[in-house]
Amino acid sequence: MRPCKKRILTRVSLIIMLAMSPMALIASKETASTKDTPPDLNGIWQAVSSAHWNIERHIGAHPPLSILGALGATPPGMGIVEGSNIPYQAWAETKRKEHFKKRLQLDPAVKCYMPGIPRATYMPFPFQIVQTPKHIFVGYQFAGASRTIYMDRPNMQAPVDTWMGLSKGRWEDGSLTVEVINQVADTWFDRSGNFHSDALKVTERFIPQGPNHLLYEATITDENVFTKPWTIRLPLYRRIEKDFQLLDFRCIEFAEELMYEHLGQDPEKENK
Repeated sequence: MRPCKKRILTRVSLIIMLAMSPMALIASKETASTKDTPPDLNGIWQAVSSAHWNIERHIGAHPPLSILGALGATPPGMGIVEGSNIPYQAWAETKRKEHFKKRLQLDPAVKCYMPGIPRATYMPFPFQIVQTPKHIFVGYQFAGASRTIYMDRPNMQAPVDTWMGLSKGRWEDGSLTVEVINQVADTWFDRSGNFHSDALKVTERFIPQGPNHLLYEATITDENVFTKPWTIRLPLYRRIEKDFQLLDFRCIEFAEELMYEHLGQDPEKENK
């Protein structure tokens, strides 16, 4: 190789190394800080995604009520399901389609029921993580839902199934892994009717991507409904606005008429 060409290549290599070195230093610093000590997940986080409407890839859709107009329509989305489609058993795919047709009446979240895991993570509401060595508390703005992730009780058993289930966590390679079991069968994955049974097991992973970003993964296992386990994946963003906080959204009063109107008495009939 001629000397001039060698000098040119050396300079190009040096420029590339200098350009990459700040990113490499940051990455190595973040990796080093999470190998020996757990990452700090304290703060308020939120998903920016259309998964709340449908976790599968989908096009825009008409609102369930025409009076809602464009603002009630389902926005299109790329989906968060690895491989695009949920591997339903044949009977379960039929049931999901029935759910979709009656989603406004059947979606448990419409009635302000607690959304369960993983749905609580990607609803269009923020949630807060409070981290301690033995427990991690997660509070959700929607319906005032919450759960405790037990970091020191790997063999803990739940006496009954609940809406948010039992969460047992551990640190793995600088990430938080959570096993969620004992959820009731009544929660959905989204507003499109994607569902599960009471055999649901969710394995979550909160993987730091930087100071204000997490990669959220959840592997879904339910042999009663699906042909095989499947995984969802999406980013979570830390809310960094000054004095940002969770606000009260205990939505049961918004659903009272929907849920209990049939129990009311007709005054005209009473006077007859």
